[in-house]
Order: sequence, then C-alpha cells, then structure tokens
Amino acid sequence: MNVYLHPPGVICAAGRDLAELREAVFAEEPSGVAANGSVWPGHELHLGAVRAALPSVDALPLPQRSRNNALLLAALAQIRSQVDAAIARHGAGRVGVVLGTSTSGIGESEAAIAALARDGALPVGFHVEQQELGSPALMLSQLLGLGGPCYVVSTACSSGAKALASGARLLRAGLCDAVLVGGVDALCGMTVAGFTALDSVDAARCRPMSATRAGINIGEGAALFVLSREPSAVRLSGYGESSDAHHISAPEPGGRGALAAMREALARAGLQPADIGYLNLHGTATPQNDAMESRAVAGLFGLALPCSSTKPLTGHALGAAGAIEAAIAWLTLTGDGRLPVHHFDGERDAELPSIALVAPGQRLAAAPRHVMSNSFAFGGNNATLVLSHD
Repeated sequence: MNVYLHPPGVICAAGRDLAELREAVFAEEPSGVAANGSVWPGHELHLGAVRAALPSVDALPLPQRSRNNALLLAALAQIRSQVDAAIARHGAGRVGVVLGTSTSGIGESEAAIAALARDGALPVGFHVEQQELGSPALMLSQLLGLGGPCYVVSTACSSGAKALASGARLLRAGLCDAVLVGGVDALCGMTVAGFTALDSVDAARCRPMSATRAGINIGEGAALFVLSREPSAVRLSGYGESSDAHHISAPEPGGRGALAAMREALARAGLQPADIGYLNLHGTATPQNDAMESRAVAGLFGLALPCSSTKPLTGHALGAAGAIEAAIAWLTLTGDGRLPVHHFDGERDAELPSIALVAPGQRLAAAPRHVMSNSFAFGGNNATLVLSHD
C-alpha cells in the first residue's frame, strides 16, 4: 500500500513557509542561521531562530500556550485546507496526529523559574503542563476535533523523522485514513547550554564535513504533512530505524547503525542504492557524527551520490529536524533539478571519505525520482526516510 506526503507547512530559520524555504535551500549564498545573543544571555552564538511573527496562543488552554505550539500553529495554517478536507472525507475519528519534539514548552518553564527567583512567585501565565512532551500533539488534536490516535515521539534528533514513519504504520495497520505528521521544537536556554556543555556547539555558522568543523548551531521550527493513501506528488516510499546500542550520546564510530537504517529504508522502498538521486545528510558538523555518517554513506553509495547538509541554513532543530528536512526532500523531488546546497568553508577533512557534497549552482538534468534523508540521535537512535516522485 502506498502512502503519500501532501505539500507541507513549514517554518524555520531558513523560511516562514515553503516558498521561502525553497529559495533558501537552492540559493548560492547561505542565509537563515545568524548571530543571536538573546536565547542564552551572555553568550552570542549562531542559532537558527525563527524571526517571523508567530500566531497568538491566547485562545489555547493555558497548559498549551507555548512558543513551541505557536510554531506548530504557523505550520498548520499553511495546510489547514488539506487537514479540513481530510476530516471531511474520512471523519474526525479516522484522522490521527503523530509529532516529534524534544523541547515542547521548556522555554516557558525557564522564564517561569527566572521569575520565581526574581519575584518570589510563578507568573500568572505559567502552567507546568506547558513543558509536557505530549502537548503539541494534544493541542492539534483538540484544536481540530480529531478522534484518531494522538501521540508524540521524543527520541531527540530523530523524532521528526520517526513521526513520519509512525504515521505510515498507522495507515498500513488500518487505524487511520489520514495522519497529521511532523515535528516541532523551540529554541531555549537548556538545549543551547546543554549542547555547549558537551562541547558540541559552534559559535560561528556550522561547517558540516569540514576539517574545521566545531559543532552544531541549535535551531527551531516546525513542519507538518498530511499523510494519507490519497495520491499526491510525493510518496513516503521507505523508512528505516535502528539503534547503535553503543553510547548515551556518541554514535558508533563505524556507522553500523546508520548503515542499517539506510539499508532498511531502501529495502522497504524496494530500491537499490543506485536509485537514490540525492541524500540529505544528518550533517551536524560535530566531529564524531560527520565522521560516522560519511563512512556509512560511502560504504553504501560510494562517492558519487550528491549529498548535502542543510543545517547551516536551518540550524539543528532537534526534534523538528527530520520533519523540516523531509520538507526539503519534498521540495527537491518536486523541483527542476536544483539540489540543496552544502554550505561550508570548502576545507575538506582528509580523514573522511570524499563524498559528493553539492556545490552552489549544482543541479541535475531533472528532479530526482528518489531522495533519502538521514536523522541520527543521542543513544544511537537512527532514522532514515526515502521519498519518491513517480
């Protein structure tokens, strides 16, 4: 049974909607990520902050009022007509919600604790459930009046990709006729400080696969798709998931878990490595991730497959990253042959396999038929998606 990804709603540092994101990922000069000193006071870092005005959350129940859910509302507004059509066609009880997140409303808790320390009382607009991980899915389900399965996947940086795979399983199990899938994460001090404590944050724009790479740029954003059996331009043709079982935060150095996820995604799609026309790398710009991923990619595809990391544009949006990058894969499949540019300083790491990083202006004769997108997380939690355009 085929499952289809309909045009996404998306908001991130690289664009407030699909059109702006399209311009950013194919542009010859990088945009999006920028210097920011407001998220972690006293520390100016390059971050993937959304600068666009967000919808008000005042009409939501107090436990659901968060920047995270505001980002989600911005993405929802772009595809609301698709969602309403799915509800009208199938009934609210047959439409589910599966989202990835890792922060939910932690930013609201940070502000509330700071107010408590300063004023001796929590602010009136705070509710502890704002940081509950299930809040984004619950908010969408209640707002839309849905009755299908509703849950959040929280496996750090693979969450958004795994949410798409989970939605496909709901469709194939006959539990839903349509699923609203995607991911959302908001910038907050905890994640920025936490990754800095792990020596994983670069104060400058990140440089995936570079000899000078020094870490990630934390980002934020949301991407939502209606996933259904109704034909659309793009199929979610394959997905693969694996676990390294190696280390709480470091990937298995040889990339065995990543390789297993990519192979499983290809097998589920009924494809061979040669069928993939472009690969969106996890590409965080940390020393260990890039080394592991480049070895896994070279081992499966060789050195000719066009690859790029788009995190220098979006930042690493953690629980939303896999969904945002699925939207970039969707744009690549439905485009004119242009490929998302790999922006870095051009200093290749001689210790890594020389995989084919997409240069500015590089394009194919026509849009690829099949693309792959990788998302790898703490604990060696790996997810790979294959999207296809027939």
